[in-house]
Amino acid sequence: MRAIPAPGIRFLRSFSRDSWYRGLILVLTFLCYTTFHLSRKPISIVKSELHYNCSSRGPNPHNESNSTTWCDWKPFDQDNYKELFGALDNAFLVAYAIGMYISGVFGERLPLRYYLSGGMLLSGLFTALFGLGYYWNIHELWYFVLVQVLNGLAQTTGWPSVVTCVGNWFGKGKRGFIMGIWNSHTSVGNILGSLIAGAWVSNAWGLSFIVPGIIIASMGVICFLFLIEYPEDVDCSPPLHHTAGLEEKGLEAGHSISDGSLNISSNSRENIVDMSEGSKESTENREAISFIDALRIPGVVEFSFCLLFAKLVSYTFLYWLPLYIVNVAHFTAKKAGDMSTLFDVGGIVGGILAGLISDYTGGRGTTCCTMLILAVPMLFAYNHVGQNGLATSIVMLIICGALVNGPYALITTAVSADLGTHECLQGNAKALATVTAIIDGTGSVGAALGPLLAGLISRTGWDNVFYMLMAADLLACLFLSRVVFKEIRGWCGSCGRKRGFKEF
Repeated sequence: MRAIPAPGIRFLRSFSRDSWYRGLILVLTFLCYTTFHLSRKPISIVKSELHYNCSSRGPNPHNESNSTTWCDWKPFDQDNYKELFGALDNAFLVAYAIGMYISGVFGERLPLRYYLSGGMLLSGLFTALFGLGYYWNIHELWYFVLVQVLNGLAQTTGWPSVVTCVGNWFGKGKRGFIMGIWNSHTSVGNILGSLIAGAWVSNAWGLSFIVPGIIIASMGVICFLFLIEYPEDVDCSPPLHHTAGLEEKGLEAGHSISDGSLNISSNSRENIVDMSEGSKESTENREAISFIDALRIPGVVEFSFCLLFAKLVSYTFLYWLPLYIVNVAHFTAKKAGDMSTLFDVGGIVGGILAGLISDYTGGRGTTCCTMLILAVPMLFAYNHVGQNGLATSIVMLIICGALVNGPYALITTAVSADLGTHECLQGNAKALATVTAIIDGTGSVGAALGPLLAGLISRTGWDNVFYMLMAADLLACLFLSRVVFKEIRGWCGSCGRKRGFKEF
């Protein structure tokens, strides 16, 4: 008599071959983009070390001068250090914003595995070059600006590639929840980047860049070895993006499962074979959508401008929160970096909640708008009472992170994937990278403006910086007003039809 397989083996065998491949893609793309954000975070941690209040470290050990800038890293030792930090941030973010529009076009036309892994290797090189400035004793602003520009361009290969790959493997069923969890790579990367950079920031800040550079380059090699662009490439079933027209094809659709793949009855086996063969042919004959045609997809323009202001707020926190905590709470650079990770912890929670709520309600725009409105009073409260105690600061940072990063996460993942597989495209999934690039590229304009404005406005006081962030959240809501109105009207119409059926 044969022994019953062990419980663990039975559990592993309960998953289909398609599910294992989908799991591989989800984990691999998660790790890839985690390293992208991990390599972006060090600059915000190192800022407070490049310009430090040297009087707290005692007299200058090299001479008799009592200068308060002897421990600073030139050229950031002058009174205009905030403007110089803003220039570094914008060198990266402007290059990223401009490059993103171009990146989507290339992403549709080049193999994603080569494109993504190549970008990760280049990003690792440029991140490490910034840190090598410490060991090469470089004090020229142009060097650091140039490295930031090149790194910004290299990093544009990441987001369109990973979203397109996930969109190719996962259909619309529970997409908001799946991508909400998956999008936690942004916050996980920020947290790991803060902790890794903080480990060396006070002793040898060059390693705060070199180590993340090595990590993202290593992950690029793994991506090259294992990434699969389309399910059809390994004979897996394609995902179901839309249910319309199933009846016309004689298909009986079952309940959408978590990975969004097509679930059909046994009576439709012959039809699914035809469908699979047609899908393979369409994979080979895909034509990339043009930039102008992508803009015509309903919702692309509205969500793009909403993301511009939402990302302005998120990236201002990303680049300036540690310095704000140092200035206001008077923490050390390492403690401020550790404290800033709580904002990203809230971002993980917010992204998952936004995905769950939008899946349940079917209202992506309404979910984003609600969270953005709630973020306004929370930002005001954090600025005025957030530093009154450690417990208060922790709770408010987590809540602010959830409300600020929730809409940002939803738009850049589930919304981008929805629009990239919109019904008007008639099954052409080649729009995914272009749509993602347009939305995230427009958002990156806000990401560039936020840190720049923060650097300029912070000289007049941190209160004014928070007023700017609150105004940006309200403007983000304004651009979504038409989408929200359409969603509410759809809900009302649905309720009216249900009521009419009951009365009949």
